[in-house]
Amino acid sequence: MFGDLMGMMGKMKETQEKVAQTKKRLDTIFIDEQSNDQLLKVSISANNQIKSVSIDDALLQDKEQLEDYLILVINKAIEKATAVHQTEIDAVSKMDLPMIPGMEDMFK
Repeated sequence: MFGDLMGMMGKMKETQEKVAQTKKRLDTIFIDEQSNDQLLKVSISANNQIKSVSIDDALLQDKEQLEDYLILVINKAIEKATAVHQTEIDAVSKMDLPMIPGMEDMFK
């Protein structure tokens, strides 16, 4: 019984290390999003860190329009980055371990 428990604890530690490595790797995966007219472009990492924003001069004339563009494009980028992040973390965290109720939050 204790051998199984010790083995599972070892696998949990190994899985946590793999998750940490994956999170570090996700800093190097970028999602690029832009407005339909390409006046605003955003690049965001799969860990939801904005890396760059490019704003066409045409948008600088209208503050409200620029704000709307920023909200729409950044939210789309975050949605895509979150999906990539979750897919990658799920793949690593569920690889070797049986899921025990309540343990899934440990790997987020």
